[in-house]
Amino acid sequence: MLLKRMEVGSFAANCYLLACDETKEGVVVDPGADAKRILKMVEDNQVNVKYIINTHGHVDHVGANEEVREALGAPILIHEADGEMCKKPHASLSTFLGKKTLAEPDRLIKGKDTFTVGNLTIEVIETPGHTKGCVTLLVDGKLFTGDTLFAGSIGRTDLPGGSFDEIIRSIKEKLLVFPDETPVFPGHGPESTIGDEKQYNPFLR
Repeated sequence: MLLKRMEVGSFAANCYLLACDETKEGVVVDPGADAKRILKMVEDNQVNVKYIINTHGHVDHVGANEEVREALGAPILIHEADGEMCKKPHASLSTFLGKKTLAEPDRLIKGKDTFTVGNLTIEVIETPGHTKGCVTLLVDGKLFTGDTLFAGSIGRTDLPGGSFDEIIRSIKEKLLVFPDETPVFPGHGPESTIGDEKQYNPFLR
């Protein structure tokens, strides 16, 4: 699997480009800002982007959706519980960046939905807590956890739709059940593994 990570925007969110090595079909995960840089990454790797997938509805993960969709013609996918956030600047936090509304999604997704790009299968895992509609994407044995689980930390839960109890339950019941060697690619910061988070993450002890 082709996997490229790029930090974008003032919040240094991780945008990922994932693609099948054989067919070059792929997805962009969380295009939060810096659309031109993201599009260059797509072009440089010659990926045919089939979907734009958001792990949740905060502006630092969805802010460049419209420009990327317009350039690539790929539909925007977000969990059904976060779909309305694009219309609510206070919920998406877009007011912090001077934006009023954001691009509306083309398709609402839910847990256990799957998508195929080339020879890759992408499975949606519902992991609410940071927002109501936070999801983790399982791709080729790797977890793309958005703002649910970070290396040594968890997503903040003091924003609209957040719940500390819910995010801990999501992590323990949905993510820590994977093998210890499972790679974790979060929405901010460096990658980790499930085993390292079990052992070292102070929120999960």
